[in-house]
Amino acid sequence: MEKVKKRLLTGNKAMVEAIAQEMERDPNVFVLGEDVGKYGGIFGSAQGLYDKFGAERVMDTPISETAFIGAAIGAAAEGMRPIAELMFVDFFGVCMDQIYNHMAKIQYMSGGNVKLPMVLMTAVGGGYNDAAQHSQTLYATFAHMPGMKVVAPSTPYDLKGMMISAIRDDNPVVFMFHKTLQGLGWMDQFDFSIGHVPEEAYTVPLDKAKVVREGSDVTIVGIQIMTHYAVEAAEKLSREGIEAEVIDLRSLAPIDKDTIINSVKKTHRLVVVDEDYRSYGMTAEISAIVAEEALYELEVPVRRLAVPDVPIPYSDPLEDFVIPGPNSIYREVKKLLSE
Repeated sequence: MEKVKKRLLTGNKAMVEAIAQEMERDPNVFVLGEDVGKYGGIFGSAQGLYDKFGAERVMDTPISETAFIGAAIGAAAEGMRPIAELMFVDFFGVCMDQIYNHMAKIQYMSGGNVKLPMVLMTAVGGGYNDAAQHSQTLYATFAHMPGMKVVAPSTPYDLKGMMISAIRDDNPVVFMFHKTLQGLGWMDQFDFSIGHVPEEAYTVPLDKAKVVREGSDVTIVGIQIMTHYAVEAAEKLSREGIEAEVIDLRSLAPIDKDTIINSVKKTHRLVVVDEDYRSYGMTAEISAIVAEEALYELEVPVRRLAVPDVPIPYSDPLEDFVIPGPNSIYREVKKLLSE
């Protein structure tokens, strides 16, 4: 019997396919943001949508994040399902009032009478020397705010499935896509930015982590590209007889506590890896969850790897120094196991 070939897509094409399928299914879905029209978004998040759906449903906006995110909030309150792109997550500062005081709170302050089914998608991550104002992830900043779901998919399969889930959700969803995982030709190419993506529409839950590699000696929790780096480190460790279990967090808010705790109960050791800042971040939150709910399962203290509390440098070697990579994860696990 002939083997069926898997259909492979880059991250950005998986996202675009999800949006296009939902726009075809539901006329209330539309896209707005800077350069999302003919240009298709600078990271390919809306590539080809303008030609297919036209200017009324794929709307280029002025450079005013407050204005177009506010417009998306108003449209969602009236029953539309907008997808607004904040070009870089670093730009959140100019529109935080709309995000935190309106998008996140209208449903709560209306006693649930006003739903806000909108997606705020935004590009995150460094690794390509775009300096301090264009290279952050800020996962914890958004996950910290109640009233919004926050997701960070790490594979083309999840980018499509979680985008469809986000568009269909009646709550505001912050959809954080990593630039390096988009698979764009002008950026560094990685095998993990291309993956199997079914042609039909499907959903992936917005509240579940995923065990991407099973192991018995240590649990490594990663977010987005850090998950892939963790797998790379785990393969190196495996050659030395150390089997690491790797968890892709995927959902930042809410966090899937059960998957993390069940893994720690099996391995009794935990390393958390994050591309966000170390202080007050996701590594601290995950460590606290395990300390509160599985402290006596741990044989040694939790180890954390994250960006030190400095702006992301422009310099290539300095950027590599502050952002965790496969080798630093490998070394951290080795230190943990030596305790």
